[in-house]
Amino acid sequence: MERAGAFVRLIRPLNCAMMGFAVLIGIVLTGISHLNALWLDLSGFLTGLSLTAASMVINDYNDREIDSVNEPRRPIPSGAVKPGEALTFAGLLTAVGILAAYFTNFPNPWCFLTAIIACFVFVAYTTVGKRSGLPGNFLVSTCVAIPFIYGSIVATSFVKLNVLVFAFIAFLSNTGREITKGIVDVQGDRLQNVKTLAIRYGDKTAAASAVFFYLFAITLSPIPWLIGLVSVWFIPFVVITDSGLLACSFMLLRDYSRENSRRVKNNVLLLFIFGLLAFVAGAFG
Repeated sequence: MERAGAFVRLIRPLNCAMMGFAVLIGIVLTGISHLNALWLDLSGFLTGLSLTAASMVINDYNDREIDSVNEPRRPIPSGAVKPGEALTFAGLLTAVGILAAYFTNFPNPWCFLTAIIACFVFVAYTTVGKRSGLPGNFLVSTCVAIPFIYGSIVATSFVKLNVLVFAFIAFLSNTGREITKGIVDVQGDRLQNVKTLAIRYGDKTAAASAVFFYLFAITLSPIPWLIGLVSVWFIPFVVITDSGLLACSFMLLRDYSRENSRRVKNNVLLLFIFGLLAFVAGAFG
C-alpha cells in the first residue's frame, strides 16, 4: 500500500485531475452539448489526465538530483520509487493518453495530432527548456493551456475564441506560478545550473516578474464577460480568483523568502480551481 501511495504521489493527482477537467471545460466552453456522446468527454478527460501524469513522472525523473536538495521527500529521491520504475510508469501513462486521443473522434486526426504536439512541447521542456529559465516557464505554461484548446478540438475540431482567451489567461497566471516556484527551488536549481529568474537576477526581481504575470492575467479576466463570451455567473468566481491573485501578489512583493514563495505557489494552484469554475459557471449561465 505504501508503494502504491508513492506512485500516486509521483503523478500529483490534483494537478492531473485539474488538467483532465480542463479538457472537459474546453468542451463545455464550446457550447456544444455532448450529453449523448459520453465517450468524447471520457476520452478527453483520460487524455488530459494520463499525459499530465506522464509529464509529472518524467519531470520528477529528470529532477531527481535537484529534488534530492529541494524536495528530498518526493518518491524518487526518497527511494520509494526507483528511477527505472518511474520511466516505465511514464511510458505506460503516455501510451494510455495517446491511445485515448487517437480513438477520440476517430478517424478525425486533430485530437491525436494535438496530443502528439503536447508531448513534443513537454519533451522540449525537459530536454532543452528546463534549464533555460523563463523560456522553460513558457513551455510549462503552454502545457497547462493546451488541455483547454484540446477540449475545444474534441468538440468542434477547431479552437473557439472564448476557449483561446481562457487558455491565454491560464498561460499567464501559470507563468507567474512557475517563476514563483523558481524562488522556492533556487538552492537545488543553482547546483544544476538552472537559469531561473531568481538565480539570474535575484529573488526580488523574480517576485516582481511573477507579480507582473499575475496582474496581466487579472487585467484580461473581465474580457470574456465584457465581449459576451460568458454569462454573469462568471463574475463571482472570477472575483474570488482575481482577489486571491492580488493578495498573493502583495504577499510575494512584501516577502519573497523561500517559505513565503512556497505558500504563494500553493495558494495560486488552489485559485486555478476557482478560475476553472468561473468559466464553467459562465458557460452554463
